[in-house]
Amino acid sequence: QVQLVESGGGLVQAVGSLRLSCAASGRTFGSYTGWFRQAPGKEREFVAAINWSADSTYYADSVKGRFTISRDGAKNTVYLQMNSLKPEDTAVYYCGVKKGGYYSDYDRYGNWGQGTQVTVSS
Repeated sequence: QVQLVESGGGLVQAVGSLRLSCAASGRTFGSYTGWFRQAPGKEREFVAAINWSADSTYYADSVKGRFTISRDGAKNTVYLQMNSLKPEDTAVYYCGVKKGGYYSDYDRYGNWGQGTQVTVSS
């Protein structure tokens, strides 16, 4: 059973940066890892994803050019580097994994961690 632990959130001013980490324990071979976020009163939304071999990355239009997802295979950890943060990026950020298929099968992500809060002040 895969377990995920997110960390790295915090309070930052607009245009600042944060790096989130998603540490996995258990077998994640062949999986996509995705970052999602949920703001108060809104549904969870896709942010970015990376495949197992880390040669393909995917981003929501709202974060393209500002966020970068990456993987450290030795540490079994996926990162989300967030630059040029905006107040609308404020949310709880979660990572999840899914086996095979397409990265955009959003309903098939699971093994969610507890999330990490990101708050961007204006």
